[in-house]
Amino acid sequence: MTETAPRLSLRSHLFRLAVRKLIAPALDTARPIAARRARLEQSARWSRLPLPPCTRVEPATFRGVPGDWVRNTRRPSPRTLLYLHGGGYQVGSPQIYREFAAQLARRWQAQVALIDYRLAPEHPFPAATDDVFAAYRSLLEQGVDPRTLIVAGDSAGGGLTLACALQARDADLPPPAALVVFSPWVDLTVSGQSALTREHDDMLVSEHLRVAAADYLGGAAPQTPLASPLHADLHGLPPTLIQATDNEVLCDDARRLADALQAAGVEAQLRLWPGLFHVWQLFAGKLPEADAAVVEAAAFLDARMTV
Repeated sequence: MTETAPRLSLRSHLFRLAVRKLIAPALDTARPIAARRARLEQSARWSRLPLPPCTRVEPATFRGVPGDWVRNTRRPSPRTLLYLHGGGYQVGSPQIYREFAAQLARRWQAQVALIDYRLAPEHPFPAATDDVFAAYRSLLEQGVDPRTLIVAGDSAGGGLTLACALQARDADLPPPAALVVFSPWVDLTVSGQSALTREHDDMLVSEHLRVAAADYLGGAAPQTPLASPLHADLHGLPPTLIQATDNEVLCDDARRLADALQAAGVEAQLRLWPGLFHVWQLFAGKLPEADAAVVEAAAFLDARMTV
């Protein structure tokens, strides 16, 4: 584990307040799901900046799963990134994530497949994992070289990232070259020490996570490997970068995931950033700590990919 201790910017404190006021309510499971989704979309519109120059967004379908291709026509794109958004398996959309995907397209030199996987409670497990794996298979069928393929995601999307790699391994499909997960939620039992002792952070509340997990599982056991990859056999997975902050409920999901991957013989790096908030990386282009985290991830990828 490597700990990074930069001086926090004034902007990070302002964004932390905004997260509490604007984003946290969308993850409050006591509120109606439609209202939560609308709140998150509205918050995204309020904070949205113009996309980076030369960004092109094109609607696409990946084996029946809707989504977008996000590309930067000014930069070479020798890599392909399958990005899986967060939102507790209940909220979130490609529209909310287009700005972040555009940042990753530019900084990671990748064309980004941003998919609209099905959400709970209307579509419980395994709908989301089925959609993610269908999208992965679609990219291979389109001729994407797995040596140039990255799968990444944040929060619930981090769990789906691991689930995607597990399904590819078990289907004897070529694995992606690397995985990147931001503040991953990989244990739907919500039993990590940080979840039990901290109980809430700027964005997440442990009890809300338990309710969201139950809605997503639809009766499946919370230890089911594809729902909670922390409980899976993780051998044979690609090199994995895990970024989280020590200030969040899911901090111990990140720690335990790194330990479990390493115990399974997988190259895994854990980067803990102090004093930030859940998935701060999404504010790349607006927040210096987010820019630094995305650049760090780019260096991880550059060191493990020849293209």
